[in-house]
Amino acid sequence: MRLPWLGKSRRANRQPTSSDIFHTEIIADVPVPERGESVRFFSRKVVRPGKLRRFSNRDLRESLLSCFYLGVAAAVPVSWWEPICGWVSGFRRKRHVRKEFARYDVAVKAVLGDAADTKSMFEAQLAALHNRRLLVAAHLVAGWRWSPVIRLEGLEKLQEALCNGRGAIIWCDQFTAQTIIGKRALQEAGVDAHQVSAQYHGFSPSRFGFRVINPPLVKVENRFLKSRIVFERTDAYQVTTRIQKVLKANGVVLMTNTVYAGSTFTEAAMGERGWTHLASAPANFAARAGAALFHMATIETVPFRQYRAIVSELSADPQASSSPAKDTTAKNLAVQAAFILSKRDHMLATLKLRPEQMMAWSSATRLTERPTEAAIGNDGA
Repeated sequence: MRLPWLGKSRRANRQPTSSDIFHTEIIADVPVPERGESVRFFSRKVVRPGKLRRFSNRDLRESLLSCFYLGVAAAVPVSWWEPICGWVSGFRRKRHVRKEFARYDVAVKAVLGDAADTKSMFEAQLAALHNRRLLVAAHLVAGWRWSPVIRLEGLEKLQEALCNGRGAIIWCDQFTAQTIIGKRALQEAGVDAHQVSAQYHGFSPSRFGFRVINPPLVKVENRFLKSRIVFERTDAYQVTTRIQKVLKANGVVLMTNTVYAGSTFTEAAMGERGWTHLASAPANFAARAGAALFHMATIETVPFRQYRAIVSELSADPQASSSPAKDTTAKNLAVQAAFILSKRDHMLATLKLRPEQMMAWSSATRLTERPTEAAIGNDGA
């Protein structure tokens, strides 16, 4: 006799993961002779879409943190914000160290060398992530009590590029202050930018997060944007068309360096012996549309008081863009590869200034040498 509550298990109907499962293939290894190295291009196709959860494990914690930091931003002096973020980040530090530090240690030392103090950097990164949460609350409730100094470098080059009339793409790195302060720096300098953004952009990838937790972050970001170009994998054509229209109108498009968004990405050597994965979309748009391509990184120099936003132009090798080639695709990949290495160099230079503020680190091994592609395929939005 089978008891009713011992019948079909609800767990059996669940998909094994909430993340998309991908099939990854190598498109090409494109040499850049002037650099003496090559860039590997990958394609990614969704094999099985992930199940979007109503709630994620982090939703309750993120909700409590949001309420807490709103109270801090509204009532606590700015001088106390940094110590409070450091104090809160210590609550779950042991758990983070146990689950994440080993991989972080290997990845950071592969880029910066074995002399890097990864333990101190890891603890500082946990605190920087809480600084990022408090930044959202500060823009919502702090008002006149908080007025950080933001220094934007490279604005002249961007303005010169826009004089050509083909628009500009700003390729942003994943530093903790970039999400809000980077956009604010451009807006205060008179640059109206359009952000390319995933639908589930924010702190939580669940439906609850999409409706409750993430909107405050999106609301703050939208203050400093002309528009937000939201994409899904199923409407890549419409998003591509919108980006092309913005560039033709001599507009500025912001793209974040994330590999989960598109159907292709790249791999290049990084630092001492590491490998980094870079999105191919910014380089592809620049190669096809002739738009200027810029690197951008925003770092916090004095917590909650001073920020430095760095904008610098990326260059493809002149020979790659001007040399005749019967194969248009091969020519395009050659230009992209040159852009990728230029981006890698700028990112590495900025990374060395504030490594603890970088949110995304790649691995010490190549993607094809790993037992699984989980580190690439399961990135959240």
